Amino acid sequence: MNKSLKHIIIVIVAVIAVNFVSTKVYKRFDLTTDQRYTLNEATLDIIKKAETPIVIDVFLEGEDFPSEFRRLQSETKQLLEEFRAYNDNISFKFINPTEDEDTRDQAIKQLNARGLTPMQLNVQENGKQSQEVIFPWALASYDEVTVKIPLVKNKIGETQQQLVTNSVQHLEYAFADGISKLVNPKRRKIAVLKGNNEMDNLNIADYVKTLRDYYFIAPFTLDSVSNNPEKTLKSLQDFDLIIAAKPTEAFTEEEKFVLDQYTMNGGKSLWLIDQVAMDKDSLYNDFGKNVALARDLNLTDFFFKYGVRINPVLVSSMYSAPIVLLSGEGSNTRAERFPWTYSPLAQGISTHPVVNNLNYIKFDFASPIDTLKNNLKTVKKTVLLQSAPLSKLEGTPREISLDEVNNQQDPASFNKGSQNLAVLLEGKFTSVYNNRVKPFDLQDVKNESVPTKMIVISDGDVIKNEIDRNGPKELGYDSKLNQFFGNKEFLVNAANYLLDDNGLINIRSKEIAVAFLNSEKITEEKTKWQLLNILLPLVLLGIFGFSFNYFRKKKYAK
Repeated sequence: MNKSLKHIIIVIVAVIAVNFVSTKVYKRFDLTTDQRYTLNEATLDIIKKAETPIVIDVFLEGEDFPSEFRRLQSETKQLLEEFRAYNDNISFKFINPTEDEDTRDQAIKQLNARGLTPMQLNVQENGKQSQEVIFPWALASYDEVTVKIPLVKNKIGETQQQLVTNSVQHLEYAFADGISKLVNPKRRKIAVLKGNNEMDNLNIADYVKTLRDYYFIAPFTLDSVSNNPEKTLKSLQDFDLIIAAKPTEAFTEEEKFVLDQYTMNGGKSLWLIDQVAMDKDSLYNDFGKNVALARDLNLTDFFFKYGVRINPVLVSSMYSAPIVLLSGEGSNTRAERFPWTYSPLAQGISTHPVVNNLNYIKFDFASPIDTLKNNLKTVKKTVLLQSAPLSKLEGTPREISLDEVNNQQDPASFNKGSQNLAVLLEGKFTSVYNNRVKPFDLQDVKNESVPTKMIVISDGDVIKNEIDRNGPKELGYDSKLNQFFGNKEFLVNAANYLLDDNGLINIRSKEIAVAFLNSEKITEEKTKWQLLNILLPLVLLGIFGFSFNYFRKKKYAK
């Protein structure tokens, strides 16, 4: 009896000890080869900050989803379960907004009003094709604030399987980014430069509106440099990032010196520069043509010292966005698409987080960027975007005419290879005015910077959104082509990377291998495998029963 009691006490103590340890020590094991369920440290830091409930509504629910989107649905559910395992303040539910036929239209209107646009899918089952409308979005709510989270990553010309693969890779970043907006207060400040005839506010309105979800943002004019340059520099240093959106007037030496010292003191910058004066809008005149001229912004030595050079020529590419023009006369007039080599489509050439898994970025009259061999030890130069390999360069001055759409392009002439269109510079920069006469006296002049970053893009129109009578449209949307490009996401990623101090943007580099079944083979062999799975067990069961009875009778018949 004493031994039994002793064993019972030992078991009770052991159970209590195990439960105590399990409340203090927490560990999950990810046995997948691509570590798809191992959350990034930046993601963990974000979700652990939620001290009150975060409610996530996922509109990825339905009975008629194609198999690919059922995979996206399950991957989303598993990721959110992983979130909840680390913070039980996170709760989620999957909703089918079109399930109730009586309220279907009203639900669709409400979701559209919140910017949750539907997506039309092709569903192929049993060799038959049908269409299904889904809402690939989630809404996350925290402390009476709600943000929308996109679950699908579109790319031009990709299949549904490729689309879902891209979307699964993007899931962790999408949710971490959305929750970050809810739990992280704004700290960083961005200045949009004014004073050198930069792009109009309406043309950059959508980008600025998007950045306001992350940062404080305000215009900053350099006009005061001529009166009080030191005060201007001091005011500029209150900002963590400056954005120069297509300046068209030359910078003075005093302005350049202020910008240079801003960089020397660790300021980040995003430059969108047109080295050639030419806009598509300038072609829509009575003659249908205009002259492209080199634009002198007095920044050549500025960028040269930092390690890049924007050449005053145009990149013409065989892989580019078409132009939409009216053809015909009178009642036969219609809008048609024509090849237009001056709108190159660029794609990231690496898995760098700024450009990884992005849709094509549309340029207009872009120029090539050379990366120079100076300051190689102190400045790292990363090419982010390039034109397609079939590209050529066209010098300036040059007449550009809409009649060129009627000319047959010779692929052999596009022999200059891929051209750099966006470059990231990181490291310690040498001052443009090192060993040079300074434009004005300044206290505490620095000739070498602390570690900092800048991105140079050779086209100002990358940041330009369209405007209609209802106001600015979403950046990256081309209403004439009725197509979205990746401009907005690229520029948001660029700003986030330049300012990111918690590694959130690096989640975008995560690679996940998603395997799909061959839908054609499934359709062809469906009947065979159904029969095999239904009949084979019955046949095996029959053989076993017959054999059992046979041997039983043989054994006991005597």
